[in-house]
Amino acid sequence: MAQNNKSVIAAIIIAIGLFLLGNRIASGLENALGDERTVSVRGLSERIVPADKVVWPLVYKEVGNDLEALASQVNNKNKIIIDYLKAKGISDDEISVSPPEIIDLQAERYVNQNIPYRYNLRTIITVSSKQVDLVRNLINEQGELLDKGIAIVSGEYDAQIDYQFTGLNELKPDMIAEATRNARQAAEQFASDSDSKLGKIKTASQGQFSITSRDQYTPYLKNVRVVTSVVYYLED
Repeated sequence: MAQNNKSVIAAIIIAIGLFLLGNRIASGLENALGDERTVSVRGLSERIVPADKVVWPLVYKEVGNDLEALASQVNNKNKIIIDYLKAKGISDDEISVSPPEIIDLQAERYVNQNIPYRYNLRTIITVSSKQVDLVRNLINEQGELLDKGIAIVSGEYDAQIDYQFTGLNELKPDMIAEATRNARQAAEQFASDSDSKLGKIKTASQGQFSITSRDQYTPYLKNVRVVTSVVYYLED
């Protein structure tokens, strides 16, 4: 009986000891976490760059009742447009011709059946070029095609002029470095204002690069942007 009492007492003492040790560990962790001070900042880097590629769809339409005659007209006009582009400095490998889209207006339920023609052919010749300035000038001068009997249609939802920037990889290193420097400057200012010193980086993440037109009036100028997020330790 006495031996059992001693075992119970020993177990109680061990349990109390473990409880006190656990409290000490938990308290130590709370103090350590409570002493950790950080500041989270973001750094921005932006560049305005000219587009280095342009995709220009030239759209025109032909209407009539004789498909064979319409096909011949399309072939003739395609040649006129291609010859015009090549004479202006566009190469063969920068020009592509899509098959014409044919709409049979008599087969359309919601089209006025009294229209004087049956077929509507829509043709797209696409210029894809890195000669951006040259193509921009041609876009402004496309009225010259009217003198050749070809009316280029504008405003087609699926045939918009597309200016692109493809040199992002060359900009990335400098822009990431600049964004990181800007983030550090913001963190240093915060540390100074709070009578602290800036410590090491705790975490850092780079946002995605975005490329957008500078504005709707100059789509050939692109705004390249990246934001870097950094968390620094603060020290006394």
